[in-house]
Amino acid sequence: MSARYQIFHDTHYRYDSAVSLAQQLAHLWPRSNRWQHCTEQHLDISPIPTMRRDELDVFGNPVTRLAFERPHDELQINARLQVEVLARPELDFRLSSEWELACAALSYSARPMDAGSLDACRFRFESPYVHLKRAFAEFSADCFPPGRPVLQGAQALMEKIFREFTFDAEATQVATPLLEVLERRRGVCQDFAHMMLACLRSRGLAARYVSGYLLTQPPPGQPRLIGADASHAWVSVYCPASGWVDFDPTNNIQPALEHITLAWGRDFSDVSPLRGVILGGGSHDPEVRVTVMPLEEAQMRNA
Repeated sequence: MSARYQIFHDTHYRYDSAVSLAQQLAHLWPRSNRWQHCTEQHLDISPIPTMRRDELDVFGNPVTRLAFERPHDELQINARLQVEVLARPELDFRLSSEWELACAALSYSARPMDAGSLDACRFRFESPYVHLKRAFAEFSADCFPPGRPVLQGAQALMEKIFREFTFDAEATQVATPLLEVLERRRGVCQDFAHMMLACLRSRGLAARYVSGYLLTQPPPGQPRLIGADASHAWVSVYCPASGWVDFDPTNNIQPALEHITLAWGRDFSDVSPLRGVILGGGSHDPEVRVTVMPLEEAQMRNA
């Protein structure tokens, strides 16, 4: 089984005053892995950058570095992608190792670690948006009783966040502290992913932030609105026997054919779709339009 998608991710900056110099870092290419590959990709940029370099970041994500050395009062970056997503293998969470053993496998000991476990260790610690606090370990305590398989515990935590938190696009900003999110129990997908990361890492487990896209369905009888979608975020948990397993606490589901992976890192700060530094510009807010649709639907629209 597989699904193919056409994705449009358009970002438009209008500056109050001219920007004389700018550097931008874009995570807009989906990374290839066992369950997806990008079949077509285009990046249209206006004005034309002085320098463009496509490479991989420290986590293996495709990244584009841009420099603009001529004055400009707006910036347009449009990504056009076609991605095929493959079905992932089904796992019996009951057969995953006990969560205490999963922690121990990532702890310092005299025995050497395998490459997968060694790589996972960097996702156990604090990061700019995910701090480790006792409150997060206490919140997740009932999800991880002694001896529970690690993936069953992660699933229980996903369900608890979905059940006890309310999606509210006005409740938080990018830098809202997680302790405030925990207290108010409101936020967006980024907050719920960060919350799950904080709970898992506070218990000694390895978990990473995954950014990407999610296919949404328009109301019955209504057409899909172009530009009405948004980037999405979820979590991947490391199990020594199974590798990385994804969980979406915003929707209480395991990512499958309708989730398109863009990049992963320690938290949002590692994989922001577009960030940079500018000289000048005054105040400015980006206008972002995202569209995700099945490839067959996109072809019919263009016919």
